[in-house]
Amino acid sequence: MSVVAPDQSDVILQLSRLNKHYGGFHAVSDVSLSIRRGEFFMIVGPSGCGKSTLIRMLAGLEKQSTGNIRVNRPADAGRPENAMVFQGDSVFPWMTVWDNAAFGLKMRNRPQAEIKDVVGHYLGKTGLARFADAYPHQLSGGMRQRVSIARAFANDPDILLMDEPFSALDAQNKFLLQEELLRIWEETRKTVIFITHSVDEAVMLGDRIMVMTANPGTTKEIVEVDLPRPRDLMELQKTPEYGALVHRIWSSLRQEVNRARELNGMEA
Repeated sequence: MSVVAPDQSDVILQLSRLNKHYGGFHAVSDVSLSIRRGEFFMIVGPSGCGKSTLIRMLAGLEKQSTGNIRVNRPADAGRPENAMVFQGDSVFPWMTVWDNAAFGLKMRNRPQAEIKDVVGHYLGKTGLARFADAYPHQLSGGMRQRVSIARAFANDPDILLMDEPFSALDAQNKFLLQEELLRIWEETRKTVIFITHSVDEAVMLGDRIMVMTANPGTTKEIVEVDLPRPRDLMELQKTPEYGALVHRIWSSLRQEVNRARELNGMEA
């Protein structure tokens, strides 16, 4: 299993010595990273290592203390730079499923015919077509996350940011949503940056996996996932290649989890 630097001509996102400080606390430290266009990039790390802070900086929700974030895209792309799917519910409770999924397109004043086609397509892809007129309180947690995914893809961002979107779901719903996400991604080939605590999820979904260190959070290693696509997740889990990758990532991550516990013990 090799670690390969991406061809710079194919890079959509470049991070250069990115840092985030909160007073004397360093949440993210000196992260430099290149993300390929169309890549499914996973980030794992111990709790409190700065994963969510990093993705919030990429989304523009936090301002870096130092360093640069560069997105390689046309100035007149006509679509948003990024869209984000959060860990918890982020749908608008006063809107129907349809209106939630159409929100970004409406904000961009897209033609009604386009909105109808695009939203209908992604509600169909996420199994929500017959719930188009329902409100979020009428849906399960898994279905509400489907709405968030449909809304993000419908808005056609260059980069899709996902911050542990399935962590609150039970194992069955989590697996089904992973399969649905992969099916939609295979069709669109959007650039995805996905944070997870699950090593299995990282290996099942990703092209490359970045392991972050315990505080201060920085890049420990980036591992290429040499598994074929498209992926049948049930069959993939049976392969020795999958098992070897899970073992490698977990071995690297376990060192950081133990170090984070030691650091927290010292601070307690």
